[in-house]
Amino acid sequence: MSRAAQSSAPRPAGPPAPRFRTQIEAAIADGVNLSDMTLRLTLTDLTKLKRDQSVPVSDINFRDGVMRYLGVKVEHGGVTESVLDRGA
Repeated sequence: MSRAAQSSAPRPAGPPAPRFRTQIEAAIADGVNLSDMTLRLTLTDLTKLKRDQSVPVSDINFRDGVMRYLGVKVEHGGVTESVLDRGA
């Protein structure tokens, strides 16, 4: 894919926190366990999520070197678009 084609691809608008909150809540409603999900974020979305002042402190957790958003493990980098992986 050419650089021009990559840059013209539509990016999700708005901050990542509400977008992924909605997706996580939908996955839970569908019966997916929090432990099965992984939020794979671009570095940009990771930075936006961490700096979003509208996100309650209790929504983001760091334990044993792992970041979690709403109880979902967060992995950053290595993706061109942020996605919620619902697991197997």
